[in-house]
Amino acid sequence: MVTDPVIGWDVGGAHLKAARLGAAGSVEAVAQTACPLWQGMPRLDAAVDETVPTIGTAPVHAITMTGEMVDLFSSRREGVAGLLEGLRHRLGSASLLVYAGPTGFLDIDGTGGAEERVASANWHASAALVARQLDTALFVDVGSTTVDLAPVQSGRILTRGSNDGERLVTGELLYTGVVRTPLMAIAAEVPFAGDWVPLMAEHFATTADAYRLTGELPVGADQHPTADGREKTESASARRLARMVGRDLESASMGDWKRLATWIVRAQVGRIEDACDRILSRGDLPDDAPLIGAGVGRFLLPALAARLGRPYREFAELVPTSREIRGLVSDCAPAVAVAWLARRGA
Repeated sequence: MVTDPVIGWDVGGAHLKAARLGAAGSVEAVAQTACPLWQGMPRLDAAVDETVPTIGTAPVHAITMTGEMVDLFSSRREGVAGLLEGLRHRLGSASLLVYAGPTGFLDIDGTGGAEERVASANWHASAALVARQLDTALFVDVGSTTVDLAPVQSGRILTRGSNDGERLVTGELLYTGVVRTPLMAIAAEVPFAGDWVPLMAEHFATTADAYRLTGELPVGADQHPTADGREKTESASARRLARMVGRDLESASMGDWKRLATWIVRAQVGRIEDACDRILSRGDLPDDAPLIGAGVGRFLLPALAARLGRPYREFAELVPTSREIRGLVSDCAPAVAVAWLARRGA
C-alpha cells in the first residue's frame, strides 16, 4: 500500500482529468482541462502544464486513458505508447504507474506488449473502486462524449465486454454524451412544426446546445469551441439547432426551439435508460442495487434511477473528500479511481 500522496491522471481525447490524494488518503484536489488531442501532442503538454498548478505534485502518479483512440495515432497501440512517453517526459522523475484493467498496475517501463490492456481502461478503474466499496451496484458514468455502464456484484465487475469494441456490442459503452455529441447522432428525425423533420447530417450543433436550451448544462462542462465557433448563449445555441432542421433562428419562437431541445434530450436519455434496462435484464443484480452516478452528465441519473426503481448515490460518496470539491470528484471519477487504487496497491 502506498502511503505517499498520489496523483491520478485520466488522459482523454478531449479532456485531461487529474486528482490528488493526500498522505491520509483523502481527495485533496481535482481538475479537468480541455485537451483536444487530435490537434497534436503539444496539446497534452499544455494541458499538463495548466493542470499542475491546481493539482500540485506527488512522488507517485497513476495513469489511465482513452486518448489513444484519437486519429492523431494510426493505432491504439501507437496511441498508448505515445501518450505514456509524453507523460513520462512531462512528469519527470516521479514513479509512474499505468492502469491495465483487471491486470492492475504496471510500471511505465513494463507496458510494452500490454497496450491492449492499457487502452481505454479508465472505466474499469472507476468500476473497480465501486466494487471495493459496495457489494452491489450499477455504475453509470455519463460524460461529455460517452456513457460507461458496469454492473458490480460481490466485489466483482460483471461486464461482458473487456474492450471498446466488445463493450459497444454489449451496450456497456454508448458513444453519446451531454456536451460533444453531434445532434445528428441522437435521432434521424425530430418532431417540429407538426411534421417529422430529418436532421441534417452536418456538424451544426451538439448536445451542449440542447442542454443549454433546457437549462441543464452544468457550469464549466462545455470546455471546447461550439460547432460554429461562436458564443455559448441560449440564442446562439438555438440558432445552431435551427440549422439542423434547415431553418433560421427567426423562423420560430424560442419556445419552439426549447421544445425541440427537450425532445432531443429525452431521446438521448431514453437510449441511456434502454442500456440500463438491457444490463439489468441479465438478472445479475438484486432489485435494490443502487445506481452510482459519475461524469458531468450525471444530473440525468437521479430521475433515471427513480424510473428504474433504484436508489441513487453519487460516486463522490465512496471516497473521503471535502464538500467543496465533491462535484469535481464525481466529474473526474477515473482519475480519482486510479489514484485511490494505486494507494491500495491494486
